[in-house]
Amino acid sequence: MTVNMHEAKTKLSELIRKAEQGEEILIARNGIPAAKITAFHKSEDRRELGFFRGLTTVPDVFDEPLPDEILDSFYS
Repeated sequence: MTVNMHEAKTKLSELIRKAEQGEEILIARNGIPAAKITAFHKSEDRRELGFFRGLTTVPDVFDEPLPDEILDSFYS
């Protein structure tokens, strides 16, 4: 469904209700799509911070400049 900007302003609650029911709403400005309203689905997956801790190491030379032969490969 495509609506113009004025209609979107006046019928926002109705448009959101339609989006929650699975409809995709395009909002157009001068006939050109400018935005899209879709339903928001909260992810049930929770990301655990630090789950990779202890599985990798950062070498002591990580911040040192790269060797010339590697740097040259970027510029040749």
